[in-house]
Amino acid sequence: MAPAGQASPWRALGDLAHVGFAFVVATALGLGAGYYADRWLGSNPWLTLVGLGLGIAAGFVNFFRSIRAAQQDENDAR
Repeated sequence: MAPAGQASPWRALGDLAHVGFAFVVATALGLGAGYYADRWLGSNPWLTLVGLGLGIAAGFVNFFRSIRAAQQDENDAR
């Protein structure tokens, strides 16, 4: 257990796990949506690639938002 006034290392580990999990989920959802749009429209492989790119971009946006929130929490703790 962390001393009073200090963040728990378990909380930091949980935040890191959340970022990694959200990145993978965003990428997989974008890829899946692009794949099924390709099957529906017959435009193989273009929409799959677009969906993959959008999923990766969404994962990075979430990653940078998490970094900004962690920096804000650290600044508030000081």
